[in-house]
Amino acid sequence: MNDGVNGVALTVFILFFLAVTVMGFLAARWRKAENEHSLDEWGLGGRSFGTWVTWFLLGGDLYTAYTFVAVPAAIYAAGAAGFFAVPYTILVYPLIFTFLPRLWSVSHKHGYVTTSDFVRGRFGSKGLSLAVAVTGILATMPYIALQLVGIQAVLDVMGVGGGENTNWFVKDLPLLIAFGVLAAYTYSSGLRAPALIAFVKDTLIYIVIAVAIIYIPIKLGGFDDVFGAANEKYTAAKAGGLVPLEAGQWTYATLALGSALALFMYPHSITATLSSRSREVIRRNTTILPLYSLMLGLLALLGFMAIAAGVKVTNPQLAIPQLFEDMFPDWFAGVAFAAIGIGALVPAAIMSIAAANLFTRNIYKDFIKPDATPAQETKVSKLVSLLVKVGALIFVLTMDKTVAINFQLLGGIWILQTFPALVGGLFTRWFHRWALLAGWAVGMIYGTVAAYGVASPTQKHFGGSAKEIPGIGEIGYIGLTAFVLNVVVTVVLTFVLKALKAPDGVDETSPEDYTADAGDPGVEVELPPATAGTSH
Repeated sequence: MNDGVNGVALTVFILFFLAVTVMGFLAARWRKAENEHSLDEWGLGGRSFGTWVTWFLLGGDLYTAYTFVAVPAAIYAAGAAGFFAVPYTILVYPLIFTFLPRLWSVSHKHGYVTTSDFVRGRFGSKGLSLAVAVTGILATMPYIALQLVGIQAVLDVMGVGGGENTNWFVKDLPLLIAFGVLAAYTYSSGLRAPALIAFVKDTLIYIVIAVAIIYIPIKLGGFDDVFGAANEKYTAAKAGGLVPLEAGQWTYATLALGSALALFMYPHSITATLSSRSREVIRRNTTILPLYSLMLGLLALLGFMAIAAGVKVTNPQLAIPQLFEDMFPDWFAGVAFAAIGIGALVPAAIMSIAAANLFTRNIYKDFIKPDATPAQETKVSKLVSLLVKVGALIFVLTMDKTVAINFQLLGGIWILQTFPALVGGLFTRWFHRWALLAGWAVGMIYGTVAAYGVASPTQKHFGGSAKEIPGIGEIGYIGLTAFVLNVVVTVVLTFVLKALKAPDGVDETSPEDYTADAGDPGVEVELPPATAGTSH
């Protein structure tokens, strides 16, 4: 690794970083609303984004610093098993095509800002809504932390922050700087900031990948040499070569499936979705978002290239930044590092906004101050967005960064447990609210306890997300096992509760709400005069 500071790369990185920071603050004036003091405006961008803005926003939301750093790092360290992210992003798009338009329609009709708003309205249960909100906030914290790890990785490679023996404040200064910038422009501009910055972020990523996939293999002697070197390393390590060992195939398959089911349960995914201006925008996006999966497949190959290039790092998360440092001219390495850094800022901003909206709408307004005005809601959400980022910062400073991918996988175990209430509720109201709550609790407890018991060479607990599946004996993704238990408990208890005639909550939605579009008569949210122009 470079022992000094790479001045050229750092200068290019800082220029891009400053540019998007300025864009973040200027975004407050982009499509400026008449009434800025509402969650519809600050937290959803006025629900006004069209196809391309939504596409860049969702892409910036889903393809993050985790994508750039942790996926190739997993392949660099563990082999082809790290490719699980590619099939899961392929599986997810047909899935979301079936339910996201329905969620958009009912949310637009009733002014829902969060998934918990929908769950409360559909099942008439503040308790179930609270469970979904708490889970969303809990799962989002490590995901934001993962973005901060991505920023720190590129700065470490550029020589900023020092080594392992450096004073803790200096060593973690990159994270503190990133936190300050992110907190400031998110507070100021809301969702409009990441929406605007996403254009720059995705453009940079596509340029870097296009160059890397052509330029680096040429320098390394071609793809034959790249795959040959990778296969040699994995075979020597008895990791199964370029194909996962048979013992790991259940883990690979269940991780891909479970991750696909979980991806659009995350609050930030839904926030980006609900910011679009029509149902048709969502449908179009589910058909063009797979372009990002093509990019992801190419990106994953960087893990093999790092092996062929002889990259040696103690922390796998540094492998790809180090590859760029070694292979690219300094100025283009700076561009690549900027792509990773900005790739962290965009989703981190959306995630903090989404978590703040959950707290404000489904904890503060439902349980603390039911008569909160739209202006009060917006103020609380802004403040909570800051606290969420502080929590994520503490999360990453106190846990082992060498297993950054497990931060996100742990969050996936939790957020997957909201699937029955959200997706199930979009298609049927057969599930009983108390059964859904019990199923959620079982899934959360099992998933957390099981993950706690997984050890790794660097951690005694939370060292991975795979464990033996009860009754099958194969090693599989803990989140999917917890999800199956969740569904079983929900179904069985629904039969029992219905037989006992336990009271259902009041459903405030109607069947036509789930297929309505923005231009349909009666679809626009009707609000009292005192709150006109705000969500309710």
